[in-house]
Amino acid sequence: MNVAFVLINTDLGADAEVGEALRKIDEVKEVYGVYGVYDIVVRIEADTLQQLKDTISSKIRTLENVRSTLTMIVV
Repeated sequence: MNVAFVLINTDLGADAEVGEALRKIDEVKEVYGVYGVYDIVVRIEADTLQQLKDTISSKIRTLENVRSTLTMIVV
């Protein structure tokens, strides 16, 4: 199982909406709203590294009101 943490910046005031959208993605296992440089931290899991990358690039980064992401793949 491949695991990554994705730190997400959202548009101002859109963190709750983005959080709800993230919870609907199968690979997303945990969603946390946080204070600081980032607005949301998620833990994702996938069977392969490619599925992990695809989830980040095509399911998370394309969500409306997501401004930027930082991904940390667990080794």
